[in-house]
Amino acid sequence: MHYNKIKTALTIAGSDSSGGAGIQADLKTMLANGVYGMSAITALTAQNTMGVTAISEVSPEFLRQQLDAVFTDIFPDAVKIGMTANVELIEVIAERLSFYKAKNIVLDPVMIATSGARLISENAVAVLKEKLLPIAIVVTPNIPEAEVLSGIKITTKADMEKAAGYINKSYGCALLLKGGHSISDADDLLYENGEITWFKSARIDNPNTHGTGCTLSSAIASNLAQGYDLKQSVRLAKEYISGALSAMLDLGKGSGPLNHDFILKKI
Repeated sequence: MHYNKIKTALTIAGSDSSGGAGIQADLKTMLANGVYGMSAITALTAQNTMGVTAISEVSPEFLRQQLDAVFTDIFPDAVKIGMTANVELIEVIAERLSFYKAKNIVLDPVMIATSGARLISENAVAVLKEKLLPIAIVVTPNIPEAEVLSGIKITTKADMEKAAGYINKSYGCALLLKGGHSISDADDLLYENGEITWFKSARIDNPNTHGTGCTLSSAIASNLAQGYDLKQSVRLAKEYISGALSAMLDLGKGSGPLNHDFILKKI
């Protein structure tokens, strides 16, 4: 007999050896937001707050085996997808998630590094659009990534609404377009079933933002796993991100990580 059954979430993403982004950020976020986190690793990286120095992708077959191991034992209440850099890995993820009828899929389309470097090939973008966007409940691009997905140049809030509407109509998923790359604020736009909701938030003056996108998408997945609707899941995730940034953790020589455990009781 199981008492106090905890909700579960799976992250499918790359590993960050410095612990600030990727599956490490995802698992910390899931713990802090009250769900049991699991992982299927798409790639190992050698990275720190100053950048990525090496990437070793797993084989498609090994990724398949990780997903089978999770879904046949502890079926996740939500799934977050992060870094998926090649066509074969994207195809395995799409096929296995469809096979298991995975629910509450949150897609963080990691395409462009904070430095502006392109992290994903044109072929992989095409397959991601075709196979992952249609099965996601919500996609969480930043402005440069939304430009790639929509083909629309985004310089204003009206452009954000136009791009979000285009992606929603093209692929059927809701969209949380993150305004953090915008000029003066960190307002995010949720486009769901034709309805637009703006989430207003002041820009927090903290240069340490490593892993912010991973953390936000994992927090949304954690909230969806617990039964919150999408709008409430985003609102709670934004509150969590603001708290993690406001805690002003300062680690490393570059853009450091967030304080994922600010919310946890200290012993």
